[in-house]
Amino acid sequence: MTESSPSTSRHVSTREFTVLMAFLMSIIAISIDAMLPAIGIIGKDLGVVEANHVQYIIGFIFLGMTLGQMVCGPLSDALGRKKVLYMGIGLYLAGSSICFLAHDFTTLLVGRFIQGIGVSGPYVSTMSIVRDKYSGRDMARIMSLIMMIFIMVPAIAPSLGQLILFVGSWRHIFLLYIVYSITIGSWLFFRLEETLPPPNRIPFKFRAIIHGFGEVVKNRTTIGYTLCMGIVFGSFIGYLNSSQQIFQVQFHTGAAFTLYFGGLALLFGVSSLVNSKFVEKLGMRYICRRSALLVVTTSFVFAVLHFLVDDIKLWMFLIYAGVLFFSFGLMFGNLNSIAMEPMGHIAGIASAVIGATSSILSTGIGALIGQLYDNTVFPMTCGFLVFGVLSLILMAIADKGHIPTQHHAPAPGAH
Repeated sequence: MTESSPSTSRHVSTREFTVLMAFLMSIIAISIDAMLPAIGIIGKDLGVVEANHVQYIIGFIFLGMTLGQMVCGPLSDALGRKKVLYMGIGLYLAGSSICFLAHDFTTLLVGRFIQGIGVSGPYVSTMSIVRDKYSGRDMARIMSLIMMIFIMVPAIAPSLGQLILFVGSWRHIFLLYIVYSITIGSWLFFRLEETLPPPNRIPFKFRAIIHGFGEVVKNRTTIGYTLCMGIVFGSFIGYLNSSQQIFQVQFHTGAAFTLYFGGLALLFGVSSLVNSKFVEKLGMRYICRRSALLVVTTSFVFAVLHFLVDDIKLWMFLIYAGVLFFSFGLMFGNLNSIAMEPMGHIAGIASAVIGATSSILSTGIGALIGQLYDNTVFPMTCGFLVFGVLSLILMAIADKGHIPTQHHAPAPGAH
C-alpha cells in the first residue's frame, strides 16, 4: 500500500471510507449541535443563574477533547488506530450516561468533560487514518469530501434536538448520543481495516513522544498552521457558544433557530464541496489565504455597520454569517491538511499535538468571545476580525520560503 493509495484489504471503497470517516468525526458535531436548542432549558432546569454560564455546556466538551488528544494521539501510534477508537467510544458512552442521570449542573459538566475525552479518540484517529492512506492534495480532497458529509450532521442535529424536546426532555438527547455512537462503533468494527501495521508503530515511550512533539513544534509549516487553525476555529467556537442566545434571545427566532443554524451549516458543506473540486488546481495555501481575507473584509464591513445602523436585523446577520460559513468551509480541511503534510511518519503524535494545541487556543478564544456576549453580535464580529487578521499573519510566517506549485496544473505525481 502506498502512502497516497487507499488500502482495500476489506474491499472498502473510497466512497464508504469517506462516509465512515465523516460520521466518526461527526460524533463531536452532534454532541454540540443537537444540544444547542436545549441549552436554555437545561440552565433553567438545573438552576444556572448567570445566562452566559450555560455556554460551559459547550466549552467543557472541548476542554475534555483537548486533554484527551494528548493521550489518544500517541496511543494510536503505539496500539493502532482501531483500539483507540474503541476506547474513545467507550468513554463517550460513559460520559453520555452521566449526563443523562445528572441532577445538578456540576455533574452535567463532568459528564460533558468525559464525553470530550471520549470523542478525542475518534477525532485524532480519523485524522491519522486519513493521513495513513493519503497525502498532499489527495488528502485535502478527501478531507474536503469528509467535511462536506460531516457538515450534514450539524445541519440536521439542532432539528433532531428540537424534535426530541417536542416529544421528551433534554435528557433524551443523551440517549440519541448513546445510540449514535454504538451504531458508528459497530460500523467501524465490521468494515474498517487497521491502517497502521505493527512494524510502523511507535512504542508508547516518553522519550519517543517527546521526540515526536519536538518534530511537530520545530516544523514551521506544521506549528504555524496549527496556531492558525486554533485561532480561526476559536472565533467559530465563540459563535457556537452564543448561537442559541443570538438567535432565540436577540433575534427572537424561537424553534426556527434550528432552521437558521442548519441553513448556515449547509453553506459550510457546499463550500467544502467547492474546495474538493478546486484544491488540486489552486492549491491549499492559495484557498486559505483568500478565504481568510474574505473573513477579515466582511467582518470589518459588518463591524462598521454597527455604528451606522441603530438595530442590526436578522437578515443582515444571516448575510454576514453566510459569508463566514462559506469561507470556513474552504479553510478548515486545508488548514489541517497543510499542518499534517510533513508529519506522515508520526501521524498519531502529530495529530495529537496539532489537535490539542489548536483546541487549547480555540477553546480559550471561544470562551472569551462567548462570555463577552452582550445581547449584540458586535463582540463576535470583532473576534472574527481580529483573529482573521492574525491568521493571515501566521500564514505568511509559516509560508515564508515555501515555493508554490503552479495553480493551473499540479506537478505529475505530486501530492
